[in-house]
Amino acid sequence: MLKQERQQKIVDILNEEHKVIASDLSKRLSVSEDTIRRDLKELDNQGFIKRVHSGALRKGPPVEDFSTRQEMYNETKTNLASKALDLIKDDMVILIDGGTTNLQLVQQLPLSLKGTIITNSPPIAMALSNHTEVEVIMIGGTLFKQSMVNLGIDTTETLNNMRADLYIMGIYKIDPQIGISVPSLEEAAVKRKMASVSTEIIGMVTADKLDTISNHIVCPADNLTHLITEQVNTNIKTLYENQKINVID
Repeated sequence: MLKQERQQKIVDILNEEHKVIASDLSKRLSVSEDTIRRDLKELDNQGFIKRVHSGALRKGPPVEDFSTRQEMYNETKTNLASKALDLIKDDMVILIDGGTTNLQLVQQLPLSLKGTIITNSPPIAMALSNHTEVEVIMIGGTLFKQSMVNLGIDTTETLNNMRADLYIMGIYKIDPQIGISVPSLEEAAVKRKMASVSTEIIGMVTADKLDTISNHIVCPADNLTHLITEQVNTNIKTLYENQKINVID
């Protein structure tokens, strides 16, 4: 098998199974582990995969700015958001951070909902302007324009004095072993703080984000109470359920 064919086979396996181990690939493709490691390094450099210590994970979707993401997967995001509505009750204190799926959820909230919503996302705060029975608390900070959220020391210090019944976390990448991760160090810090002050956590995740990683770890995957996603392979679903997460697909 030529190198190009072998590397394409690795990508195909990864897209199907979401994770590969170098030693296993060595046996399956009848080449040395050193050859596999070189292949994984080249594929990582080309942006096709994400190398980890023992093998590789899927790269996952590229990180786009907020306005671009608003135009992507709209029907899927609408479906995910509708599944989360049953978990939201009157008189809750709810934390919601940035994300276009989170915005989709807020836009579906009934106008009769009563409670308190705390957010560091200006678009989400604006979307709640017609919810007369919801107290909206906007957390300040420095606006991170790519995600349209406020970040920084002011944001995390404000969260020190808050407690929430439910945190709806915008998720970039998630892997059952490595955890939830994002490309920005400051955004990871704010999400980590939000998780620490919340009783339950919901994550709404399109299937292409499952079993992928980014550069900065927010928290372990099992910090999630509920993972709402598309219908996925039973084996992949089981990996998250084994983390004691309620998977809704």
